[in-house]
Amino acid sequence: MQPYKLTYFNMRGRAELSRYILAYAGIPFKDQRVEWKDWPSIKPSFPLEQLPVLEVEGGLLNQSLAIARFLAKEAGLAGQGRLQEAQADAIVDSLNDFTLMIPWREEDQQLKKQKIDGLFDVHAPKLLGYLEKQLGDREWLVGDAVTWADLYWHVCSTTFSVLRPGFSDPHPRLCALLQRVGGLPGLDHWLQTRPKTEF
Repeated sequence: MQPYKLTYFNMRGRAELSRYILAYAGIPFKDQRVEWKDWPSIKPSFPLEQLPVLEVEGGLLNQSLAIARFLAKEAGLAGQGRLQEAQADAIVDSLNDFTLMIPWREEDQQLKKQKIDGLFDVHAPKLLGYLEKQLGDREWLVGDAVTWADLYWHVCSTTFSVLRPGFSDPHPRLCALLQRVGGLPGLDHWLQTRPKTEF
């Protein structure tokens, strides 16, 4: 079987969760990064003219969460049993919903800051409260083992912290979870050696 080929832009963005899963599981993959200047000429060759795309068994799989969910199942990170799989999916979707609310394409910088401030002032506390309740006194968000939901919390927190440094500080258990995820074998090496980008 040929190694997976994951194509995305030279940033963490929508592909980083899949990179985390592959790195943690020790699954070989080609981390294909597209520069913005090259994107217009190759854009038509990808499904829906979007990235990320995973090349697997000669075909192309699109949509970031579909890719990550596929890889999570391959890596044994989807959850143990149907209920845990659904619980992990719900956490991933909740984190993703918040991410999609960030006004990435707002060109007015003052308005962009106002929207981001409102997002972190109003919506972030709800999200953090939800995550803390899901975590409880356990080490991981779902069940007794790490899942892709834990990895996505780390991915999202890294980005959220750029926009609002210290946003999760009032939640020490969630901060401790970040430390556990960052220290996972395989993933710790990826975090140390991956290309450095702002987002």
